[in-house]
Amino acid sequence: MSQITTVNPATGENIKTFTPMDKNQVHDLVRKAKRAFPEWKKDYEKRRSYVYNLVEYLKKHKTDLAKVATSEMGKALKESIGEVEKCAWALEFYADHGDSFLSDEVLSSDARKSFLTFEPLGVIGSIMPWNFPYWQALRFAAPCLMAGNVIVMKPSRVTMQSGIEIEKAFTESGMPDGIYQTVVGSVESANNLIDSDVNAVTFTGSTNAGAKVGERAAKNLKKCVLELGGSDPFIVLDDAIIEKAAEGAVKGRFINCGQSCVASKRFFVGKNIAEEFTELFIKKASQLKVGDPMSIETDVGPISNKEGLETISGIVEDAKQKGAEVLLGGSEIDGKGFFYQPTILKNIKPNMRIATEETFGPVAPITIVENESEAIKLANESEFGLGASIWTKDLAKADKMSRRIDSGIVSVNNVVISDPRIPFGGIKHSGFGRELSRYGMLEFVNLKSVRFYDNLTHHHYVE
Repeated sequence: MSQITTVNPATGENIKTFTPMDKNQVHDLVRKAKRAFPEWKKDYEKRRSYVYNLVEYLKKHKTDLAKVATSEMGKALKESIGEVEKCAWALEFYADHGDSFLSDEVLSSDARKSFLTFEPLGVIGSIMPWNFPYWQALRFAAPCLMAGNVIVMKPSRVTMQSGIEIEKAFTESGMPDGIYQTVVGSVESANNLIDSDVNAVTFTGSTNAGAKVGERAAKNLKKCVLELGGSDPFIVLDDAIIEKAAEGAVKGRFINCGQSCVASKRFFVGKNIAEEFTELFIKKASQLKVGDPMSIETDVGPISNKEGLETISGIVEDAKQKGAEVLLGGSEIDGKGFFYQPTILKNIKPNMRIATEETFGPVAPITIVENESEAIKLANESEFGLGASIWTKDLAKADKMSRRIDSGIVSVNNVVISDPRIPFGGIKHSGFGRELSRYGMLEFVNLKSVRFYDNLTHHHYVE
């Protein structure tokens, strides 16, 4: 296997080289996790105590951890710090509430006593991306660990050191050995993890890669949760508060340099307010400071890797050639690193790549619509179904619209954000299963039904 070298996207310079683990090394990690599982699953209060210690470690070391992520994938340092803080929140949330989420559920049946119990599955293989190297890994890990499972995680090759830092946080906060381990490697290592003796698999990443993970897991009869791509619609109706919607558009599109599965990626704006909204959107986006992501003043850093920069450049050039008008930005930024200008386009046509592909970069395509029905029609004309946002003063109308949009998440008068208290996930090519909330915790438990009878049931001749 070839070496893995991480690259600073702000400078284009190499950071560190890693030697991938071979198949035996990956399987050794899983065997170690198997040995740790029986003791870990026994006592919720002990798990809670360990996780509280981890929370304190993250809070204490958040700036150092943030600098590692920023150096590897380029997000603004203030966003990386916020990411670590959010990880601490999620861990704390599940430590506080996980026991109630896992409480036995009383059922009604013809038995004297019936209940549902929630038991951990064992070792969960976790394959995570680079765009939120801490949050993606720990928003899954928090409920999974508190449910009594143990984890072997393979981070993206782009953010390998960030992944290693997570395991270091577990170790230095006093977590028992084998509870959370890291696979160093690339695609082959991920395949070895899926093929190992893990009990289930979770994957966050592209739709194409997710389909391969799902197929491989299915061949091994292993449950999996897939959190894949998105092309979230951002619908601004004629009665929206324009200032609020424009501010939301900037946050929704340009957070993490536009590299988020739930970033706002397709903008559908009512014809009566389109000009006013667009002008304000351009004004606010043009005020974003693009530059060194290590500066606390920077709002937008570089695209995380050269391939991503080439992809977003190609998508914009395709749109230009097919008639899109550039209102802001529209090109790479000269100099070191993989920087792209915050970009706003209009005159979008269905045959443009930007209308159909997931755009992982700071580019906002605006389409003017006649009414909410057209907005919903266009919003649903996508292979993706992760998130959506609706901007309007008419909350009754928003309620009805939210039920017509094909997505796993809808946010009214705010951008789509993940929250430990709320289920997160999509439909169609955005994947299946849920993360976060009680529902995310129950993805990787055995729902065991138990019944106590006094007499034989009368319908025992039918399965």
